[in-house]
Amino acid sequence: MTPLNLTPPTSLRVSTHQIHRHNLIPNTSIQNKPLLIYHSCIPSSATASSIESHLQETGVVVPQWRYTMYSTNHFHSTTHEVLCVFSGQARLCFGGESNPSKVETTVQKGDVIIIPAGVSHRLLDDFNGDFQMVGSYPHGKHPDMCYGKEEKEEKVNGISGLGWFEKDPLYGDDGPALRA
Repeated sequence: MTPLNLTPPTSLRVSTHQIHRHNLIPNTSIQNKPLLIYHSCIPSSATASSIESHLQETGVVVPQWRYTMYSTNHFHSTTHEVLCVFSGQARLCFGGESNPSKVETTVQKGDVIIIPAGVSHRLLDDFNGDFQMVGSYPHGKHPDMCYGKEEKEEKVNGISGLGWFEKDPLYGDDGPALRA
């Protein structure tokens, strides 16, 4: 398979967001690792299969699904998440709608989103009904579903023990996640 011709890290536009704890949603308050969005990282010619192959070759995360984003606020306490958009355009909310430090942003085919454990996320609007991503997690990690309701404190506190990426999920030895 032909390797993906990613936007070079030096030319990549990256958005970084620290999102404050809100109610029972920890967001970035525990590890202080930001939500990262790599804009137009993946070429528009990429398919879900070619993205999955690239992620497997880079070896940092394991692709586990192809789907849209749930329209219910949720976060994961057991793992960080890497989402690679391979179809469509959507408006997403990170941090919880009532959170003054929430991030509402539009993402599209070619964007990559790195969501630290604890950061709430949900789909607000799928503009054309074709928004799809490859969802991946670090080796040996599997997501749980937390909704910012009555999660056990020790579950949320476990986020502090999760390691961050030793290599960038898309770029390997050199990439924005290493500077987060």
